[in-house]
Amino acid sequence: MTAVDDQPVLLRRIADRTAHISILGLGYVGLPLAVEFARSGLRVTGIDVDAEKVKTLNAGRSYILDIADKTVKELVRTGMLSATTDVATLREADVAIICVPTPLNKTRDPDISYILSATEQVVRYAHRDMLVVLESTTYPGTTEEILLPRFEAAGFAVGKDFFLAFSPERIDPANPTFGVRNTPKVVGGITPQCARVAVALYRCAVDHIVPVSSTRAAEMVKLLENTFRAVNIGLVNEFAIICDRLGLDVWEIIEAASTKPYGFTPFYPGPGLGGHCLPIDPLYLSWKLRALRYNTRFIELADRVNSEMPYYVVEKIAAALNARRQAVNGARILVLGVAYKRNVGDVRESPALEIINLLVERGADISYHDPYVPRLQYDGGTLDSVALDSQVLSNADCVVIVTDHSGIDWQLVVSYSRLVVDTRNALKGIPPGKAQVVKL
Repeated sequence: MTAVDDQPVLLRRIADRTAHISILGLGYVGLPLAVEFARSGLRVTGIDVDAEKVKTLNAGRSYILDIADKTVKELVRTGMLSATTDVATLREADVAIICVPTPLNKTRDPDISYILSATEQVVRYAHRDMLVVLESTTYPGTTEEILLPRFEAAGFAVGKDFFLAFSPERIDPANPTFGVRNTPKVVGGITPQCARVAVALYRCAVDHIVPVSSTRAAEMVKLLENTFRAVNIGLVNEFAIICDRLGLDVWEIIEAASTKPYGFTPFYPGPGLGGHCLPIDPLYLSWKLRALRYNTRFIELADRVNSEMPYYVVEKIAAALNARRQAVNGARILVLGVAYKRNVGDVRESPALEIINLLVERGADISYHDPYVPRLQYDGGTLDSVALDSQVLSNADCVVIVTDHSGIDWQLVVSYSRLVVDTRNALKGIPPGKAQVVKL
């Protein structure tokens, strides 16, 4: 039902902050979004299958480092934020935002089962004058080809009875500068009216909105952003290997090239890609284009280079140990940092997992230290983070820096370690100690 001036009722509810938002998925994307909407004066109910997350939030505590406990506590206390495992609460929602994972399956093809499940739940409890937004990263056409037909089959007319849009998440965990509020938000609707309603919603929580012509365009924006990064990281990872073969320091080369005031953007090598975006998102586009008989050569080459970096790191470790007349088999190897990036506790797709598996296969005795990951489950079992002290470092035959957390005492590392393989240039500027340091 719409207002007499042909304005959707939902627009009025958004404007006067009486609209009720439900967010499906309360992870690194859903929770920060829920908090920002609640701060803007819109009541938010988060829905998640993880009962422990729901319990934690309703108790006024946060499980994400970027969100302070006091923020959650205040929003819960005032009734602006709550969480539940009950999807039936969607009946009361004016807006449903889907923020569920989109991983790859065992054949490295897109797994949209979480999107399908969330969509079916929303359709079950959908009603007129409802806005549905997909934020999960996916291939171009998902909103139009997967979500839309299910709502139409339930009797809803898009742009009239309900509104459907796509707005790619741009969350960068542990980024001290950019969060939900000050990161521009791309929004695309199935119809112009859908886009209008979605733009009005996000203007409540985001300072700058970037409307695009369609949901397909919005889906493609996110894939371009992450493909750009993945390809450039693949390029600089290959440059690291090239520089190593030529006896050059890739970090010195990048630093010097970065002085050019135009035409060059610095990217940095590392032990491989990790996280919920970069190792996965470009392959969604590659999969889509294979169906159109097109080979995405840059994407697939970059993926191959980046996927092989853990193997390259293990070979560097083996060579460094061999130079000291020691085999990997039986070596005590301490891994510093297992999260996929600095200052987060997320290990999804972390290259540390593959590095540990490869070293275990070669017979190494593995331990790790990560202040953000107290316990690590990997293919070979479970490890607990060890305290980082002089004895632990002295006992290790090799220390491998995989994640350069800012809280790690690097001076301690070089002072007590015998051999360090530094994949992140974490020891740049640290006065040399007794450790032999091998760079990526």
